[in-house]
Amino acid sequence: MSERKRQPVSVGILGVGAVTQVVHLPMFSERPDVEVIAVSDLDRAKAEALATRFEVPRVLSNEEILSHDEVQAAVICTPNYLHESMAVEAFEHGKHVLVERPLALTAKGVRRVLDAAEAAGRHLAVGMIHRFRPDVGALGAFVAGGELGDIYAVRANSLTRMPAVRSTWRQNQEEAGGGALMDLGVPILDLAFWLVDYPRIKRVTAVFRDGDGEVEEAATVFAVSESGIAFSVEVSWNLFAEADRHRARVMGTEGSGALPPLDIHKRLGGQPVDVTPRQPRTRGGENRYQNAYRRLLDQFVRAVLGKTDLPVPVEQVHLMEVIAAAYQSAREGREIQLGED
Repeated sequence: MSERKRQPVSVGILGVGAVTQVVHLPMFSERPDVEVIAVSDLDRAKAEALATRFEVPRVLSNEEILSHDEVQAAVICTPNYLHESMAVEAFEHGKHVLVERPLALTAKGVRRVLDAAEAAGRHLAVGMIHRFRPDVGALGAFVAGGELGDIYAVRANSLTRMPAVRSTWRQNQEEAGGGALMDLGVPILDLAFWLVDYPRIKRVTAVFRDGDGEVEEAATVFAVSESGIAFSVEVSWNLFAEADRHRARVMGTEGSGALPPLDIHKRLGGQPVDVTPRQPRTRGGENRYQNAYRRLLDQFVRAVLGKTDLPVPVEQVHLMEVIAAAYQSAREGREIQLGED
């Protein structure tokens, strides 16, 4: 007897900014197992235009989407300060939730979201797309398998050129929770930590470059784990170059790996040897970040359909503890010890 055909997942998207326009609406709309039934945005005219373009039947308020009986999954793409409260409300209404990063602005807020997800018995995904890149997965596998020896340093940067339009909610302290570190630093620190199995960080030092507005336009963060791994992370909205730069390197006693492009060398016979595995090609015209988003969305949809499980993102608590320590270090001009009473 054939399995009964499942109904598509009914999705409501809160916020129709760039990530919704480039990723969520196009990718969800092409899936036969997903139906986007509503969108919301403070700019209703923009929401209505996108709803027409992607054949979304309803433009509602945020509250209407979160409480709508037909919405199974809420995708939260609003300004950062709304992520925590909207995710909790969505869980209270029995929705599955995908939240763009950061999950919340504080470690306490992340715990509140995790508790709400557990109480509701629903899936929670966070938009940490770097984890879904094939090159990141390959490098992570070399690290996890011990092929690079003992890891002693991880370096990463996320540097973007000055945007043409600077006056957005991302430059507002209250709405964004911070500047370049909250915007670029959260995902790049998540990448650096994830590559080496999210060790506990014991001390953090940060130096910021203030921008013209309320938030920092650049940040350099140095962190050391309890096991002695040194992390050096640099982020900036003000790179003077022909293109943005997003890089990471893992240093070990028996080898090292960098990306992009993926480049892995390890010691064999006393000499460094290129052991970089071949990488699959992405779908036509997609870059690695779009392809990573496609993988993330696929995992989320499959989890909602009951075809797979989602790992509970408990590590996001410690990530936001590190972010808070970095902001404290920059304010006070000193190293911050985590776990201090």
